[in-house]
Amino acid sequence: MGDISKDIQSKFTSEKVKAFINIKYTANWISSKENEFFKPFGISPQQFNILRILRGAGKAIKVQQIKDRMIERAPNATRLMDKLCAKDLIERIPCPEDRRVVHIAITDHGLKLLKEISANMPKNGWLSNLTEAEATQLSELLDKVR
Repeated sequence: MGDISKDIQSKFTSEKVKAFINIKYTANWISSKENEFFKPFGISPQQFNILRILRGAGKAIKVQQIKDRMIERAPNATRLMDKLCAKDLIERIPCPEDRRVVHIAITDHGLKLLKEISANMPKNGWLSNLTEAEATQLSELLDKVR
């Protein structure tokens, strides 16, 4: 089991400072694992999030709705969508009523990629060391922090 004090060879002035550093350190660790996992599929974790949002929506939605639902608020969401569009994973659909509005939909190719990713995703993600009760407790504590 990891120990943040040993991992970064540091002492902390309080348990709250230690917890804060541990959250940041763990978030970076998870981010690194995600990047490594998604690399063979040719997408980033943020692009995966966009694809999941579109699949869950079940219909074409506005760009702003996608941005509002993203886990990691990306100021470069439009650029991420440009890349997904270039890979034929999503499509842009102009709004006939208002040409300033564009809707985004996931393509069949995007749905197939999500299915392939899901089949290869680690069973318990990167939290396999936690029980279901511990995962619930962690989630509740993180909600409390926010």
